[in-house]
Amino acid sequence: MQWGKYWPESILLALIAAIYGSQWFWDTNASTPVKGAGWTAQRKWAAREKTRELWYHGFNNYMTYAFPMDELTPLSCSGQGPDWANPKNIAANDVAGNYSLTLIDVLDTFVVLDDRQGFEEAVKNVITWVSFDVNAKPQVFETTIRVLGGLLSGHIFANQTGQPFHLPWYRGELLALAHDLGKRLLPAFNTPTGLPYARINLRHGLMKGETRETCTAGAGSLILEFATLSRLTGDDRFEKAAYKAFFGIWNRKSEIGLVGNTINIFTGAWTSPEITGIGAGIDSFFEYALKWYVLSGEVEFLDVWEEAYTAIMRYSRATDGFWYRTVNMNTGDVAFFTVDSLSAFWPGLQVLAGDLQSAIRLHLMYYNIWREHSGLPEVFDTNFKRATSYQYPLRPEFIESTWYLYRATRDPFYLDVGERVLFDIITRAKVDCGLTGIQDLRTNKRDDRMESFALSETLKYLFLLFDEENPLHSDDSNYVFTTEGHIFSLGQEHLRPMSASRRKIGSIDTHQCPVYKPFVQVHDNHGEGTGLVKGVPYRGDVEYARHLVGLAPTQSDINTWSPYGWCEKPRADLFSYDFILSSHGNAVPEDLSPSLLKLGILPDGFVINNVTGIRMHIVRRLDGKGYDIRKLGHYTVRTSHIVYINDSALFTHMDVDQGTTWRADVLLRFYADDVDPMFQIQTGLKAETSNDLQALITGHTSHFGADIFATPQADKQPPRFSRSEGIPVNRDWESDPYGCGPYKHPHPDIILVVRRGHCTFLEKLVHARSAGAAGVIVVSEENFAINPTANHDEVEAAGDLSDVALVLLTQKPGQLLLDMLDRGLGNQVKMVVEDQWQTSRRDTGHVPAEKDPNRILYINGHPLLNTRLLV
Repeated sequence: MQWGKYWPESILLALIAAIYGSQWFWDTNASTPVKGAGWTAQRKWAAREKTRELWYHGFNNYMTYAFPMDELTPLSCSGQGPDWANPKNIAANDVAGNYSLTLIDVLDTFVVLDDRQGFEEAVKNVITWVSFDVNAKPQVFETTIRVLGGLLSGHIFANQTGQPFHLPWYRGELLALAHDLGKRLLPAFNTPTGLPYARINLRHGLMKGETRETCTAGAGSLILEFATLSRLTGDDRFEKAAYKAFFGIWNRKSEIGLVGNTINIFTGAWTSPEITGIGAGIDSFFEYALKWYVLSGEVEFLDVWEEAYTAIMRYSRATDGFWYRTVNMNTGDVAFFTVDSLSAFWPGLQVLAGDLQSAIRLHLMYYNIWREHSGLPEVFDTNFKRATSYQYPLRPEFIESTWYLYRATRDPFYLDVGERVLFDIITRAKVDCGLTGIQDLRTNKRDDRMESFALSETLKYLFLLFDEENPLHSDDSNYVFTTEGHIFSLGQEHLRPMSASRRKIGSIDTHQCPVYKPFVQVHDNHGEGTGLVKGVPYRGDVEYARHLVGLAPTQSDINTWSPYGWCEKPRADLFSYDFILSSHGNAVPEDLSPSLLKLGILPDGFVINNVTGIRMHIVRRLDGKGYDIRKLGHYTVRTSHIVYINDSALFTHMDVDQGTTWRADVLLRFYADDVDPMFQIQTGLKAETSNDLQALITGHTSHFGADIFATPQADKQPPRFSRSEGIPVNRDWESDPYGCGPYKHPHPDIILVVRRGHCTFLEKLVHARSAGAAGVIVVSEENFAINPTANHDEVEAAGDLSDVALVLLTQKPGQLLLDMLDRGLGNQVKMVVEDQWQTSRRDTGHVPAEKDPNRILYINGHPLLNTRLLV
């Protein structure tokens, strides 16, 4: 090729290729990277190596200019430790202790970076230089998470054989240092409540005049490090102290299940203004409840996490499901409309717990704040939609959540986010002597300080985000990241069996998070069905998240807009409910002390023989499949318990006419009429209970509508749904696959197939009746059976439903029916109602549902999955 002839074009193409290769190509508003090139393996590798280079730039300058001091001061190219001249300078003195803080804090980052030589050299430097016999008074919490955590994680890797970072010469020196530090911290717990002092002098112990106030995070977030120290050394004093402090906080929760922000360590009283939330002062208490359960398997910490999460989701989460407000711990009323940057960790914790959809929403908020400021301000006012504190000391919480979300979803959107963060940190914080925090994001005024978490967390999570092949991503052990980003794991020899008392109230065999379900586009811009799976940027609430923080749209945002689109305000379903039950639906007073004959205790749960007056607290499951009962009166229902309902009065007040022959389940036979015999061979249609092109399926009848089992009378025809000659089955998903609106075309004497959701069962039946249909078959996405209900007033308002019926199919048999329709059978699929009481089980392969052990109770349309109906 004659390159000279095309040299201007060649230079332009080379320039574009170089820009795309470096991936620092932004739109005019610097909001999102151009995504045309896609996230190839080479692009991820390039971003990973830029992160590695940035990390070593910070660390090498620390070793050159600051070591053995605690922190690097990158603008003055020197180091700093405690502020000896000003003891009240807690910003420095709470973390610095003249013990080479940054070096200890980054020990396991060498593991993430796969730098064995660097790890070994760092371990040797710690052993040589570090001593805790220092006249410094650091914060117990900060010393625990940064120093004690760093030593323990370094020891775990240096000591563990069979992996690349085992050091053959190592003899437990880091663990000995950790043990020495732990013993120096123990006197802080010498209080009437067991809640520790906030600060302690490492040489002289407790000092006179020390404050008796501490925060929930500071007192209650020590269990990971202290218990791990006990397990590794055999000295159980540390675990006992941290355990007592953790439950010293939790057992003082308010009546609505919320713990406050600050507490008096001598009286155990919460201090004014008695507020709570998910941010500074309380954040890691929730984190350690869940993570200690993951690491140790001790179920009582899972119980705390689930109760605490329920309370936060009920009172702190805004009605749109995006913000988490600071609220009064006793009433749940909003106290402040500000959020802090520390709370950006919450989406990551939600991912670990399995609540991915909530995590995605909150993360979108912080991402838009980052887009606005090219960093995350310390405080943002959600009411006025502006930051009120513009510092950004390179905190890790936002990028930590980004990593969790990417690992859970594999959505490249989160790689885009990480690339944006990396670009902004390099552009704004990289200086000649290291990395510096930002004092004012508006002017980029810099702070002469590189906090240790910039290297131990922020860049660690950023590196992991781009490093697909990192061994941690294929490690299915019980390892966790501490709140300072240290990697902890405990071998089987350090785990304890479940206590006898806990075993009596039930165990947990498995506790798995749900698989991520990506956004599926139901309609395109022209209203046509597409079914395309799309990423987070295509969600309907993305624009709402941008609007909520007051961020003006960029050109990239505008390019995604559609003239057929709309922006609707989301509304999140309530996370938990309280009901006082009654068999007849009327309001009744609560029975504050139900007898054991009314509410009995069983080895595997509870049995309710009389529901009237029983208070029931139900909570949404994180897997999205329904709800669980968590409390019955004053009893706590554990995750392994079953609540058995044995009150027949519940079913004597259903909206079913007197003298009805209603049954809970019906056997339906579907078959293809007048189909070419070769069709079956070509399609390979099969069903578990099929004969040629027939399928016998158990459906679950509704408590309203036509009586499918009514005996034919001389003066009255049976409902069309029950025609003995069969009735055509079809669907009209052009109108609406959920059957929640008027149909475009009439459907006389047809049974319409719709999907479950988007409206009530009663609405689906009313719309089908208006189209002339004989009934509705609702296909659920779940595998548990329900009998659809509606309250009496709604049924009365709907008018005459005596000739239309509704039946629900669970997911698996429902899919058999959809397969028949999908394979081109169309109107040639018919259905007849079989008499399942006379049909042999041998012929059908179905057990009557009355014997199904998985029948559950529904309240206000919510399936209570940990219930079983005995009547």
